Amino acid sequence: MQLLANPNVLAGSPPVSGALPPGAAQGIEPGTLTIPAQLHQLIDGYEPTPLVSLDALAAELGIGRLLVKHEAQRFGLPAFKIIGASWAIYRVLATRYHDVHGHAPPATDFAQLRDAFGEFDDLTLTTATDGNHGRAVARAASWFGIAAHIYMPAGTAAARVAAIEGEGATVTVVDGDYDLAVETAAATGGPDRLVISDTSWPGYVDIPQWIADGYSTIFGEIDTQLDANGWAPLDAFVVPVGVGALASAALAHWPSGAPDGPTRIAVEPTTADCLYRSLIAGEPVTVPGPHESMMAGMNCGTLSMIAWPAMRDRFDWCITIDDEPAAQAMVALDAAGLVVGETGAASVGALIAVAQHAPGGLAAIGLGPDSTVLCICTEGATDPVNYEAVVGHPPR
Repeated sequence: MQLLANPNVLAGSPPVSGALPPGAAQGIEPGTLTIPAQLHQLIDGYEPTPLVSLDALAAELGIGRLLVKHEAQRFGLPAFKIIGASWAIYRVLATRYHDVHGHAPPATDFAQLRDAFGEFDDLTLTTATDGNHGRAVARAASWFGIAAHIYMPAGTAAARVAAIEGEGATVTVVDGDYDLAVETAAATGGPDRLVISDTSWPGYVDIPQWIADGYSTIFGEIDTQLDANGWAPLDAFVVPVGVGALASAALAHWPSGAPDGPTRIAVEPTTADCLYRSLIAGEPVTVPGPHESMMAGMNCGTLSMIAWPAMRDRFDWCITIDDEPAAQAMVALDAAGLVVGETGAASVGALIAVAQHAPGGLAAIGLGPDSTVLCICTEGATDPVNYEAVVGHPPR
């Protein structure tokens, strides 16, 4: 475990320095849906994912309450990614529809959107993925009758490849790491081959921002669930970091740290610790592969350009962990009745690692018996073979 107090964090809730100017990527193109939750609530099968209080594990860790946002099922997929991918794809197609017809696509129900976007069946959506984002893009493409071509790094679990192919997408496994998959997918983009990436680079910022915007639905649900249960305001949250799209969405929702808001904690694998190294350097640092953690969704060597300023300015702590704390978290979550995969368990794994190895335990990051801590658990068992190897039985 490595534990870093972010030396760059800004006090209070200032604007993010170095971020895009207002409206650069956030403005809504002509259309009838203006916030992501409006789209998500139109889609068949929408329901909020559970927010679960794990009292026994909280007591074991020495905190007052441990809340888990359990993103094991979204529209039949075992991860949260469809929330971001669907909004970004809607924005792309709605803009194209408006350019063709001069008005917004009808959107009083999802069937209308399917019909409206059906004329774009000559398009292909493409992206790079370690699993969950690519499957989400493939699923959303299938909703609208559009092809998908997904690029994946070498060594990807066979179950994750098969799951994306099962969505009707073409999968190409590149001879290299996730960063090479990103470069390969980007190089194939064109007028009829649209790149739907959750990471960004110079000249490619709108779609990654829309993906991050899509995740706002998750945090809106959390606010509603906290209020409905009468749970105390959050003292801290822990979010896994790959390229940073989900993290930037969390930091946009809770821009202020203690005492006005929760302590903001990032976790990533020790072998793909690009945020940890970037915070030390004060500028983005790429970590060369191979990135071989079982926490596959965070096996990323380069941060998203547009996510970096918020992470630099607003995270209070960055924790890196090996696979063992994530495995311990998977077992503990299973004992509590929650099926959580390797990347999803990392947020709880970070708390376990600090409790076990930091001098003073969780007090080292300001947490104690009165603290309410939220962990974003981003996936279910996306690799059932490894899940069984870690937990001792198949997902149930």
